[in-house]
Amino acid sequence: MTRDAALGERIVWSGRPRVIETPDTLRAIALLLFAFSAVSLCFAVVVSFALHVTPTSCLLFAAWSAVFGVLVLQAPKMWLAEVEYIVTERHVVMQRGPFRRTIERRAISFARINWSSRSPGIGDMDLVRAVPTGALRRRLLLQLRGVVAPDRVWSIIRGIDSPIVPHNGDRPLTQRLDDGERVVWSARPKTTPLAYLPRGRRELGILALSGILFCVFFKMLARAIPNERVLAAAGLEHAPFAALLIGEGIAALLVLGAALYFAYDAIVTPARKRENTRYLITDRRVLIQRGREELHLDRERIVDVIPTRGAGGMTDVFLVLDGPHARALAMSGAFGEAGVSPQLLPVLSSVEDAESVSRILLARRVNPVSQAA
Repeated sequence: MTRDAALGERIVWSGRPRVIETPDTLRAIALLLFAFSAVSLCFAVVVSFALHVTPTSCLLFAAWSAVFGVLVLQAPKMWLAEVEYIVTERHVVMQRGPFRRTIERRAISFARINWSSRSPGIGDMDLVRAVPTGALRRRLLLQLRGVVAPDRVWSIIRGIDSPIVPHNGDRPLTQRLDDGERVVWSARPKTTPLAYLPRGRRELGILALSGILFCVFFKMLARAIPNERVLAAAGLEHAPFAALLIGEGIAALLVLGAALYFAYDAIVTPARKRENTRYLITDRRVLIQRGREELHLDRERIVDVIPTRGAGGMTDVFLVLDGPHARALAMSGAFGEAGVSPQLLPVLSSVEDAESVSRILLARRVNPVSQAA
């Protein structure tokens, strides 16, 4: 059998990113840089024709922004093109040349899967290990990008013979359970009018940023319109005047677009995510599905639950996790992390019957995954 040279362990699966996509955050940064480049070029035309000065600094900034924008788009693809993922008897490894990152299979707290909307059957998988809270709170995260059938790969990591047939990432979790696994509780977050109000530091911070950007946009318009009238009355030539209008228009649209995006992300996106979320508790796992996002958590990792008051009089149930070499408990959201990260966390939000959920999760169970390990 093939063995990993560094760990000396038998390799049970290996693969590479099948589809390499630039993350949405980097796409947004690249778009911002390209907009900077276009605005700088427009102002270079204005400086050259109106002031008759060589616009060296404007051209250099435009070139730098364009090159850096291309680099932001292509750097992840260049990095991931040489990456290999390896699952051994005890570890999961991400390797690129001499660079290696590893995580113990038995130390993984939970996995997140994000199915691609552009490439059916392809997805990104985050293997998360929650470790002590307080001053030492952090998370060991190993990311597997562009993996074919990431749910089947997660079954291999768990040590389970997967019955999952290939699919495009739109199959419900109830159709992808282990052999013999059964659902004991299922629900969706309870929606109330108050649940749609922004809450949490992240949402409130984004909403405040959106308000600031709206103010900046209207301030830009209030100053730009009188300035254009003055320049037109002064007889500014058509070419620099048009370039000035285009440059200011791009800048204003950029600010307005960012303000609208942040407002949408703070108000509409959480509501849509809540509507598309479903919770499943089986006799072995806790599963959360939110559109194309999934969270898979073995129940043996849960050592306690913390019900807290949520929005609209509902209850949020935070799952306290523990694992090997992490005897101090990671609260996994009990200190407000649910309002900080947009990613799925082991938290059941807006649950009506929190008492039944707590009783089920804390009940004595036997997990065949631990026996197989």
